[in-house]
Amino acid sequence: MDMTDTARFLETIHPYDVLPRDELARVATSFSRRDMAVGDIVYRLGDMLDGLFVIEEGAVEITDANGVQVSLLGPRNSFGERGLGRDGRAVTTAKAIEDGALLVLPPVEFRRLIEAFPAFARFFDRTRPAEGKKTDLATLLVTDLMATEPLACTPDTTILKAAQMMRDARVSCLGVVEAEHLVGIVTTRDMTNRALAEGMDPARPVADVMTPRPEALPPTALGSDVLHVMLEHRVAHLPIAEDGRLVGIITQTDLTRYQAVSSAQLIRDVTMADSVEEMATATARIPQLLVQLVAAGNRHEVVTRLITDIADAVTRRLLKMAEAQLGAPPVPYLWLACGSQGRQEQTGVSDQDNCLILDDGAKDADDTYFAALAKIVSDGLAACGYIYCPGDMMATNPRWRQPVRVWRDYFAGWVATPSPEAQMLASVMFDLRPIGGTVSLFADLQADTLARASNNTIFVAHMVANSLKHQPPLGLIRSFATIRSGEHKDRLDLKHNGVVPVVDLGRVYALQGQFTAVNTRARLRAAEDAGVVSPSGGHSLIDAYDLIAQVRLDHQAALVKAGQRPDNFMAPNDLSDFERSHLRDAFVVVRTMQSALGQGKGMLG
Repeated sequence: MDMTDTARFLETIHPYDVLPRDELARVATSFSRRDMAVGDIVYRLGDMLDGLFVIEEGAVEITDANGVQVSLLGPRNSFGERGLGRDGRAVTTAKAIEDGALLVLPPVEFRRLIEAFPAFARFFDRTRPAEGKKTDLATLLVTDLMATEPLACTPDTTILKAAQMMRDARVSCLGVVEAEHLVGIVTTRDMTNRALAEGMDPARPVADVMTPRPEALPPTALGSDVLHVMLEHRVAHLPIAEDGRLVGIITQTDLTRYQAVSSAQLIRDVTMADSVEEMATATARIPQLLVQLVAAGNRHEVVTRLITDIADAVTRRLLKMAEAQLGAPPVPYLWLACGSQGRQEQTGVSDQDNCLILDDGAKDADDTYFAALAKIVSDGLAACGYIYCPGDMMATNPRWRQPVRVWRDYFAGWVATPSPEAQMLASVMFDLRPIGGTVSLFADLQADTLARASNNTIFVAHMVANSLKHQPPLGLIRSFATIRSGEHKDRLDLKHNGVVPVVDLGRVYALQGQFTAVNTRARLRAAEDAGVVSPSGGHSLIDAYDLIAQVRLDHQAALVKAGQRPDNFMAPNDLSDFERSHLRDAFVVVRTMQSALGQGKGMLG
């Protein structure tokens, strides 16, 4: 081999280009060259690897444990590093599909470079990127904000005693607890406005002045949730409860040392708006919010959660406006979102997918009211930038505006007869999340449907097959299969071929494990924790999803900064070699997990 030519070749490939020139020259001497002919097996699954491979000429096919092709690699691509990073054994099979040559770096030299050069190591690091350095109120967990030992009393505590407890502890509220469960909250304002101002006997129980069944959040909530609930419900004290038990209280005083972020300001503007036009002015700032959140280094699930919270607030405000215009509803109802809003995964590009569940006491004549309510809300959402669903999956469609009993029949029919349409509809409806109204209308329906569906092996098999229709964009020599024609020719669809394959996997895992979570990352975590997928498979899939979703957000933020509308179509050349390699590996993981699901396995490697 001509070591000079090898060094020149390597310095055009990331991460070798980050090595000092003298180190690159030395590393070049460590490589050996291996010719390959069509059909040659470079290594098989489980073989001990004799090094890291770099394709100098030709092409190599990578297949998974099930014999399914996960990638086709061409010149300058590396492969085999995952096995070297584990126990030295291959986790895939590699076969030459063109005549060519490989450069082989010995394992000991590969590991030395990993230890000696952090920039080199980062290229082969498949773990989740570190969290952003910026920490603000919106992204803090409530456990970092709340009082850890909240002061509480019982409902029969006297008003006088409760006031003395608050005075002595120098707090502005008490949780009211009965049988270890939160039943209310009483504040100094309650003491002033409901007890003192009304001349109430201080010997009466605090239950007479407390706020019963107060809004509460779980310990897993974010600081943004606290801000949004406080702003929407105009409260200054918020209990934190777990399984009904009071575990903390957050007050506005607790928040004064933190600065509210833009998402909270948008929520405030939405909830205070008197017209759809005012709300639209607020939601028009969402693209800039996306840029700020991405620039601050926030994780993708935090960014999409904050953006979705705004859509939720817009929906609830529109529901209130509709009720103010139409009067009180004739029967209880529940407005639910599906799609990306249902999963709390909205980005800078969102349409609306929603439905209405009505109380079984609804009469045919009541539909006039709910049709009008649906139109007001749906039109308002459209005015605020959430375009109408192209598939008419909206509450304005009478089919998706029905009593509980009809919805129960819908799900039962889809499960019993899994036609292509039934699979599609079930996939959409398994992502339902209550937004506004009577939540209890959905609770039993969700539990019953999950149990019925997961126990029907034919339905599950159809859902598995349906989930494999969206494939990662792998298969071409240059690593990616781009769109072949049309407006987005030569680009990757980061939605339908990027995040959607993982969303589909998460939905099937949730069905198999009967998980009530609808958020994709939460479903993947639940699947890993419950053993629905193997620990290695689940961990790798979460890492892959994190990378794909982050690339999508980075792309959208870049478009907004350039003065363009955000979309999901990215040219591979917009990425560096480093980014392309990692994205390719992420797609390989997704393809492998799809193959495992299709084979009835939850393993990876």
